[in-house]
Amino acid sequence: MAAPWWDSDWKDQSGPEYRCFVGNLPYGTSESSLKDAFSSYGPLYSEIAVDPETGRSRGFGFGFVQFDDQKSMDNAIQGMNGQQVGGRNITVSQANHRPRRWRA
Repeated sequence: MAAPWWDSDWKDQSGPEYRCFVGNLPYGTSESSLKDAFSSYGPLYSEIAVDPETGRSRGFGFGFVQFDDQKSMDNAIQGMNGQQVGGRNITVSQANHRPRRWRA
């Protein structure tokens, strides 16, 4: 019997992801402030790249915002790309789909 992570015919059954990549974020941006910046577009949640040792932003200046549907995501990309957040002009684009990772 083949397990899904070994079976080449197995397809990822998860639905589509509506995630935006947000770049050029200020160092002090938190997940809640990022979500607040996108609040008029109905974000489900946001993520910031953080250092696991310090719990602070890694300073890479990027994060992700998840939406419920394609229309909300498209509106957020059009409305927020080039806007100022924390004194910096952010870049917003559709995030690449994350491949599912299997752990044994």
